[in-house]
Amino acid sequence: KIPILTPEVVGFKFTGALKSDVTATDLALTVTRLLRKKGVVGKFVEFYGEGAANLSLADRCPVANMAPEYGATMGFFPIDEKTIQYLRETGRSEEQCALVETYCKAQGIWGFDCVADYNDTLELDLSTVEPSLAGPSRPHQTLSLSGLRKEFNETCSSVEKAVEVPSFGTLKSGSVVIASITSCTNTSNPSLMMGAALVAKKAVAKGLKVPAFVKTSLAPGSQAATRYLEKAGLLEPLNQLGFHVAAYGCATCIGNSGPLAPEIEEAIKANDLTVAAVLSGNRNFEGRVHPLTKANYLASPLLVVAYALAGTVNIDLQNDPIGCDASGQKVFLKDIWPSFAELESAVQLAADSTFYTDVYGNTERISPEWNALETVRQQVFAWDKDSTYIRQPTFFEGCELPPQPLADIHQASVLASFGDFITTDHISPAGNISKKSPAADYLRAHGVKEIDFNSYGSRRGNHEVMMRGTFANIRIKNKMIATEGGRTIYLPTGEEQFIYDAAMKYAETETALVVLAGKMYGAGSSRDWAAKGTKLLGVKAVIAESFERIHRSNLVGMGIIPCEYINGETTDSLGLNGTESITITGVADDFYPGKLLTVQAGSKSFQVKARVDAPLEIEYLKNGGVLNYVLRNLMA
Repeated sequence: KIPILTPEVVGFKFTGALKSDVTATDLALTVTRLLRKKGVVGKFVEFYGEGAANLSLADRCPVANMAPEYGATMGFFPIDEKTIQYLRETGRSEEQCALVETYCKAQGIWGFDCVADYNDTLELDLSTVEPSLAGPSRPHQTLSLSGLRKEFNETCSSVEKAVEVPSFGTLKSGSVVIASITSCTNTSNPSLMMGAALVAKKAVAKGLKVPAFVKTSLAPGSQAATRYLEKAGLLEPLNQLGFHVAAYGCATCIGNSGPLAPEIEEAIKANDLTVAAVLSGNRNFEGRVHPLTKANYLASPLLVVAYALAGTVNIDLQNDPIGCDASGQKVFLKDIWPSFAELESAVQLAADSTFYTDVYGNTERISPEWNALETVRQQVFAWDKDSTYIRQPTFFEGCELPPQPLADIHQASVLASFGDFITTDHISPAGNISKKSPAADYLRAHGVKEIDFNSYGSRRGNHEVMMRGTFANIRIKNKMIATEGGRTIYLPTGEEQFIYDAAMKYAETETALVVLAGKMYGAGSSRDWAAKGTKLLGVKAVIAESFERIHRSNLVGMGIIPCEYINGETTDSLGLNGTESITITGVADDFYPGKLLTVQAGSKSFQVKARVDAPLEIEYLKNGGVLNYVLRNLMA
């Protein structure tokens, strides 16, 4: 039984070459916009052509790594000489390099010369790519530098506000309060990291400074990146502008930016300021980066430094001055942008395998604290009933019993009704835990102080926290209520309350739950808790216009039926407002992949397509999810 459909492959041909002031990030954001427009959900994307072959491997990586953002199952480039060169430069042995080359040639997957038969194609002349950003809330919302100010004023804030914050300066609409060089997509690319450092060096030389209200941080993709920045003498100028190494791993990109200064947070809240974050991440969904940054823009590390210096996104960085030098002369972006020769010279310093072998050749000395932790060697994990980080989950309850036959869903209530592009960040946020939330109430009840709440991501080993955090994003919009946030209407009483609290009340009466949604439900990262939390809330089905591939699969994996509207119907066109009692039939009898199910929603009847795509997924549903399916097979 094959658990996936055979994917279509889209060929994306690159011609020409990038201009000297265009980065791999600019290319990745442009590709994301084009592929979102094309529609590649569930498909493979192969980049080919002379333009693709001429890209360095480091520049190919951001493009391929944005696959979740443009919706593809994967994006990839052929393996060629540049791949082998990269393996050598990062410390792989000659034997390993030779093995990779020999194997790929023997398999017929070597190089850019082969002619492939694609299901569909599109083409991009790399010379047309411009320096760009993406935002304010989607990775495919690509903008030119000169177009950012207009876009910000049209979609985020057309109201000019300003407030003086003692010791921090004047905070305005569009002020950049977070500028972070971060994320797996960009911070292991030597040209991007060296480029950002060169921008910093030139800015420092001209006497430019980052405004005090901008929180800056640097989270390199590896310790090797820090090593080559140090060797080039380029870590210091980043430090001088406040870009100190904060971590190696998921940081600001996933919402681990930490708090802003209390004075800044208070000024934003008291004056309802629309402030911004600029980061070199790959995702910028609402509420992800920081609860108070309503506008979030993705950009190359070089542009992150530039916008940190400018202190605002309400600017045409292409034509307006960033600031003034020590003599009062205006400084423009072109004045601090590295030349091609300067960047090439710096990147050459990174092509030293010792940076990688020194760091990864002896991992024991990297974190002596980790190595010093005592571990108990036993076959069964000893659960600590007092832990608020790791608790025994309830997913396997009843697993000793045989699976029950598939059943129709009768008289379910709508837990929430959402619009388009509800991401896994909306469904299961990974960032800070709001002080006013069910998760916060749980932690307080277990003796955790507010300062120690930490993040949802850090507590993903505790299902009690994570189920309370499901649909708890402060920017999520449930169409059943008038305000933002993870709240809904408990239908039996008409009371507005947290989604978690309503779900628990429904559970008391054994009422099944359904979620309604629009297009691209579950976009973003492959966050398993977005499906696991939905399961724990008692949701039996999600009816949406379309699903992103990973989340659809995860829903099935947790025993939840993803259903798609057909014939162009939507929640709105059917007149559904979330107060209807929902019955879904066709599940109990002869259920098969893609079966049309009948939905009775109040007085309305319509059909939906079960997005259960393979026979094995039906087995998952019969077992209540993949976890029970696997365990029952192990016990058999």
